[in-house]
Amino acid sequence: MKRHETILSILAKEKHIEVLDLCRQLDVSAVTIRKDLKFLEEKGLLFRTHGGASFENPYINEKAIIEKEQISVEEKNGIAQAAAARIDENDSIMIASGTTVQAFSKFIRPKNKLTVITSSLYAVLHLINDPNIEILQLGGYVRHSSASVVGSYATDILDNISCSKLFLGVDGIDFEYGLSTTNLEEAQLNQKMLASAQQTIVLADSSKFGKKSFAKICDLSFVNEIITDKGISSLTKKKLEDKGVKVTIV
Repeated sequence: MKRHETILSILAKEKHIEVLDLCRQLDVSAVTIRKDLKFLEEKGLLFRTHGGASFENPYINEKAIIEKEQISVEEKNGIAQAAAARIDENDSIMIASGTTVQAFSKFIRPKNKLTVITSSLYAVLHLINDPNIEILQLGGYVRHSSASVVGSYATDILDNISCSKLFLGVDGIDFEYGLSTTNLEEAQLNQKMLASAQQTIVLADSSKFGKKSFAKICDLSFVNEIITDKGISSLTKKKLEDKGVKVTIV
């Protein structure tokens, strides 16, 4: 059917599509589009998501940090360098966990003093030799898969902390579900970090869009900026901006 071919063509371009957008583009009802997506999923041509469809399975399983470090390396380094430019003189920032924010920590070169609060063990190792950086390492149980800490010890420390910016890595970004990660305790720590920061800057390569994982962190309304790579579709960029999120593409 020609409509099915058109849906697959749009999906190939946009990476992730939503039912309402397809209704407008193809001038058919939501019921018709959902039937089309169900048929195409049964044929193994796409995955249905909440309110849309994707070529990739939208549900993320946890991977070891060593494996994740090998994925989208060039894109992550570009995002990391752009994020480093967001640091102001005598700034105080928070760095969450994840391979993209770990890459970010490699590019931090403070002009003067910088205070860093982080749950990431790798971030500390990258920053430890710079005498201009004061580091507060959050404590708690160490997650082997992310080389970061989680738990009540970490969240309790954040009760007495305020900083200018949170640099947050995520496993999935979905328009309806919001930001998510594979671990519930990590999501809870991320939520506490959000409450302690004046701005939230998400560092995510384009493969994270249209994905969701077990533990929700927050809605997109909590995000000030997303720094990503050129693999993001123009439609996704526009929809984020319509939600008030600044999108920076590197």
